[in-house]
Amino acid sequence: MEKIYDKKKIAASIANSKYHALLDTLPLDFYLIKYEKGEFVSSPFRNESLFQIVEQGSVNIYFIRDDGTRYSLSSAAADYLLGDMDIFYHKDSNIFAEAGETLTCIVFPIEKHREILLSNAGFLELICRSLAAKIGTMTTMDAAPSSLAERVMSYMKYKCDDKTLRGISQAAFHLHCSARQLQRILNQKEAAGLVRKLGKGTYRLL
Repeated sequence: MEKIYDKKKIAASIANSKYHALLDTLPLDFYLIKYEKGEFVSSPFRNESLFQIVEQGSVNIYFIRDDGTRYSLSSAAADYLLGDMDIFYHKDSNIFAEAGETLTCIVFPIEKHREILLSNAGFLELICRSLAAKIGTMTTMDAAPSSLAERVMSYMKYKCDDKTLRGISQAAFHLHCSARQLQRILNQKEAAGLVRKLGKGTYRLL
């Protein structure tokens, strides 16, 4: 991830944005972030709430349930908005956005500018349209088919601190499987070099 504060590059990105007429009226601290493929653009692990507008590249947004089941919300490109829900609610602990390729976003911090944003009718109209489109998508989504082994890997990647599973029984409860099934999968993944055993009942995803 690379943050870009070059004023000329920021101005050029805003000028090329679908929303340039609105953005030009907002007195915000804009900057750019460049992400590499596979990097998290937004996740519950990030403490700072950012509003991001995709300028170039693509991003994959998905919802991870506590049992590791993955729902694909959308695959988005230029002009897609990230952080619109954070304007009104605390960050969702289950929604992730990941760069599908090299990605550049126009960015500004939400908390610092919340009052300005909530008092701007044009910005609120933009947010309402974005959220309405996302709700429409969510009503038709299906869970991506996945095996228990795939759910275990998703659970470790998205639900475990530091990608480290601690406690076989507790994890098995969340994954809706037996401790024996989970242990067998972890042994297989360890043999394949995908996880490392750190101690009794403790495994880290590599």
